[in-house]
Amino acid sequence: MSTAPTLTTTSYAILGLLAVRRWSTYELAQQMDRSLGRIWPRAQSKIYEEPKKLVRLGLAEASREMVGRRPRTVYGITPHGRQALASWLHVPGTGPALESEQLLQVFFADSGTRTDTLATLRAARAWADERNEDNLSAVEAYRAGTGPFPERTAQTMLVGGFLTEYYRLVASWAEWAAGIVEGWPEDPRAAQAPPTELERIDRRAHWPEQFSHD
Repeated sequence: MSTAPTLTTTSYAILGLLAVRRWSTYELAQQMDRSLGRIWPRAQSKIYEEPKKLVRLGLAEASREMVGRRPRTVYGITPHGRQALASWLHVPGTGPALESEQLLQVFFADSGTRTDTLATLRAARAWADERNEDNLSAVEAYRAGTGPFPERTAQTMLVGGFLTEYYRLVASWAEWAAGIVEGWPEDPRAAQAPPTELERIDRRAHWPEQFSHD
């Protein structure tokens, strides 16, 4: 049975979680938000639909169990589901899709004020700090041996390393940009790009050459 045309990346994310252990749909939604929400955010309604589709495709199985006096449906992965997950992992996925309302506002800053742009940049820095708090708590838990699913620490570490660099990038960029905008006139339409900063960006944009020489 061919399943490739009907599976989405969210389908494979759910399959990946089912490969770790069995979950109810409520637990899946909570786990998607807790562990995958920073790299693959999805509406809970979509997550609740996905396990049923996987069951119809023979990639997951559903069973009923009692929690006290209340019944619930629990989902687990099937051998066919493990095969589909392995096939997906065999082909490299697409790169990140950047989506940032704050970055969009900075792009159109000339239609607002200097004060508006500085407020947006402060919000970007605050976002990075807030997100990194959870990230820091997670890495400290794994270092102490108390992180969830410790048998998967090697894989979790790689994603945590990316998020650490990402949040640090946003914070560093927000600080750099705010330093430049501080020197703007209140009407951004009269702002000038410092030649030294354009030169700096040009140098840094040649980073692939630096990697090739390492």
